[in-house]
Amino acid sequence: MITPGFVAIWFAWLMAGGSPGPATMGIAGTAMNEGRRAGLVFALGICAGSAAWGIAAALGLSAIMLANVWVFEVIRYVGVAYLAWLAIKALRRAMTSDEVAIGNPVTGSFRTIFAKGAAIHLTNPKAILSWGSIYAIVAPNDASLSMLMSYFAMLYAGSLLVFIGYAFLFSSERMVRVYSRARRWFDFAFAGFFGVASYKILTVRLA
Repeated sequence: MITPGFVAIWFAWLMAGGSPGPATMGIAGTAMNEGRRAGLVFALGICAGSAAWGIAAALGLSAIMLANVWVFEVIRYVGVAYLAWLAIKALRRAMTSDEVAIGNPVTGSFRTIFAKGAAIHLTNPKAILSWGSIYAIVAPNDASLSMLMSYFAMLYAGSLLVFIGYAFLFSSERMVRVYSRARRWFDFAFAGFFGVASYKILTVRLA
């Protein structure tokens, strides 16, 4: 049921999804360096990973996984390693005066780019915790599966809007020019965002 409260939560969901983080920074770098199509493919990969966690939470699989914390621990450490690698990569690029690729690009075939996008969300335990939390906020205790899936559809539409919007925004020539003039500062920001995300995932408490 769509209420004024749900609309407010939906906009908060949009703002949270659009805030700087591994997904948005990865989309920005890929779109600026590899072009709009690559940025869109990467964004769709992220959306696929988000959908997997959203549907899992709706089906109640999050409770099962939380009961087996070791599964989350494996996912968490893989995610920490991947994000730390991205942070180091961005930091090294920021500290060089050589001509380097702009942003924090993900390269390879479209299949590889899609897979790397999905990996960002699939290796982030906070993704399923976020989905589980939002369901707990918006859905009544006796919510049916169909109701939960309808909430999923509305929230997921917001995620698509944000991530695909980032791919279009950062693939524009104007944005590329802005980035080129302030490359080092952007790269320091990329390194900081990925580093903080890695640390937060490493220190998150699942219980």
